[in-house]
Parts: sequence; C-alpha cells; structure tokens
Amino acid sequence: MFELCLLCPEDRVESLSDALEALDALSVSVEDADAHTEAEQALFGEPGMPPPKEGWSRSRVVALFPSREAAAEAQQLLQVQDFFAGCSVLAVREVAQQDWVRLTQSQFAPVDITPDFWIVPTWHELPPEATRSIRLDPGLAFGTGTHPTTRMCLRWIARQPEGSLGRTLDYGCGSGILAIGAAKFGAAQIDAVDIDPAAVESTDYNAQANGVQLTAGLPDRAQGVYDTVLANILATPLKVLAPLLCGHVAAGGNLVLAGILERQADELKAAYAPYLQLEVADTEDGWILMTARRGA
Repeated sequence: MFELCLLCPEDRVESLSDALEALDALSVSVEDADAHTEAEQALFGEPGMPPPKEGWSRSRVVALFPSREAAAEAQQLLQVQDFFAGCSVLAVREVAQQDWVRLTQSQFAPVDITPDFWIVPTWHELPPEATRSIRLDPGLAFGTGTHPTTRMCLRWIARQPEGSLGRTLDYGCGSGILAIGAAKFGAAQIDAVDIDPAAVESTDYNAQANGVQLTAGLPDRAQGVYDTVLANILATPLKVLAPLLCGHVAAGGNLVLAGILERQADELKAAYAPYLQLEVADTEDGWILMTARRGA
C-alpha cells in the first residue's frame, strides 16, 4: 500500500477528496496539518451530525492506493487541475504492512458496566469477576459498550430490581446491545426496532450469539405498551419521537433516554413535559441519561 499526502486550504478539501475518490483511492482522510502545534484548531460538532467545516485552514489530505504507480498517477492528474491551485504534494510513501485484524481487535478491550457485568469481545477471555456478560464484537451497527451513552443505559438496566424490567422495547436498537442487556437481567418479550435493516440483522445475530430471545424488526414492530422503553439515539430525534415513545410506556413503566448532552437537558424536559416528567439519572463525560416513570 502507498499513501499520497497532500496539503490544501480549507476551501479545497471537498473538491480534492472527491477527486481522490474518483481516482479510485482506497480511503481518504483529512487531518489538521498544524496538529500538535500552537496553530492547531479544534473542530467540534454535534455527535452524529455533519461537522461545522469541511476541514482546517491548513488541511492534510491522505489518500491510500494499492501501488506506487497508482499513487503517482493520481498525483500527476491532480496537479494539472484548476482546483489544485494552492495545494501541494507532501509525499508519496509506502505504508508498512500490518496485521489489521489484530490491530483492530487490540482497540476493543472488555468494558465493565458494573463490577460483575461486562461487555466482552469474542477474542477476549471473560474476566473472572464477570457473573453476567454480553459477548459483542464491532460490527454493522452502533453499540459496542464503549460509548458513555451505552454504558449509562446498561448501568441503569443492571441496577433495576430483579424481574422488574418486564416487557421491554429497545427503540433504535443498533447492535441490539441494550435489548440483550435487558434480556440478561430478566426482561420478558423484548422488541428491538431500528430504521436500518443492517441494525435489525446485527441485533438478530448478536442475540443468537448471546443465547437470548428477542424479536428484532423495523419500527412498526413496536406494538402496544411496555414496562421498559429504552431509546439511545440523539437529542433531536428524541424530541421528535416524544409522543410516540411516551405512548409506548405502560402504567407504572419506565422511559430511559440517552444520546443527550448535558446542555440539552432542558430541551428534552420541555419536549416530554406534556407526556412525562424527565429527570437526569446519570452523567458521564458530558453525556446524560434521562428517565421518567409513568404513574401506576
């Protein structure tokens, strides 16, 4: 493998990236060319939303090609284009061979949700203190237990009285991790739904791998009311979904919402006020878990 490294101003990042993809680059990445210097810039955006800018004032664009010839040909073709003005070639260099599978696996270690409840990739041994566990590998859909929103939801599940979860809905199930976690703690008749068919497929696979029973499907699979309604999405869709999600909460049931930043707490409380009273139940790394209980 060989990488073509380019330097370009912010307003050329999109054009250059599109051209590299058209030239059959295997991958294209954009970095701050001034990273780790006093000129470094931070780009912050809402999780899951497009970034506020396409790149940095001085962006380093790195494209990966299968051969030196392909990288050199791309360089030659780019340098004669009008949009390359203001850009420059930093290097064409070979990428050292690596065991990418082993490298990827090394980035995912067992995650402790509580002292005795762990999320463990299949290539790791179970920790001796894990009396309950979910076996889960990175895959097609979001949710490996490493993100604060997922951990907070699973902590909430683990802290409920045994047998109290009842009929459970995981809305926006991703990998199915919350539904599987609920099953591990005694939930009954679990529905896991998502708008993405890949998430439904991933949930089915992960449920089978963990030996739990649930039904995965598209959102219209959610029918009636549930004792526990879980939704780990993002604040904006959670606000839109307020009447739908609250309508699924049974008398005496719990609503558990995540994917919310601390600064968004009041927005969510206002959106759900006509239906249920949300409160902050947990916080971690700037994220919050919000819950509500419907009166019996």
